[in-house]
Amino acid sequence: MADNATDSAESIHCLTSNADAGHVADNAGGASGKADKNMIRQVLSLIPQQRPFRFIDDILEVDDQRITAVYRFRKDEFFYAGHFPGHPITPGVILIEAMAQTGVVAMGIYLLLKQGVPAADVKRMTTLFAFADEIEFTGMVAPGETVIICGEKQYLRKNTLKTRGCIVRENGDPVCAGVMTGVGGMVVAANPINS
Repeated sequence: MADNATDSAESIHCLTSNADAGHVADNAGGASGKADKNMIRQVLSLIPQQRPFRFIDDILEVDDQRITAVYRFRKDEFFYAGHFPGHPITPGVILIEAMAQTGVVAMGIYLLLKQGVPAADVKRMTTLFAFADEIEFTGMVAPGETVIICGEKQYLRKNTLKTRGCIVRENGDPVCAGVMTGVGGMVVAANPINS
């Protein structure tokens, strides 16, 4: 993670309403009970997505209501060769996936650990992306660019976590925002491909 991303964590802004792109709220301040570095390392180690389909480099902070993560889109990401040849930009579906990995998967793992679910049990679970709504793109992400990904819990009911997420550039300029829902707690079946 770039040092300037860490230094700018206090000034990260995230859209709180897709309907009003001018209305922003500080997504990085004020909450008590934030996770310590050990908890963050544990959450990162339990995220099931891996390269080349993992879009979280680090978690800057997480608490019971919010999460803020960072990711640098490397110039050699597999999707740039075809999207678009000679003029690569990050596909919108990848940006949605990045918001879901942060706001639903990583936050869900954190909330399970906080509830006392053992890490070994969390590792055997999976979260399925169930719903995306109100997705709005307001910018593009180029190869090599670092983004800040924010998520704010809307609700957690049974095994369903709904969050409002956004991606902003390091300078706070918005890229996209939307609402994501994930359903978790399902045990991953044995993979016959690896058997």
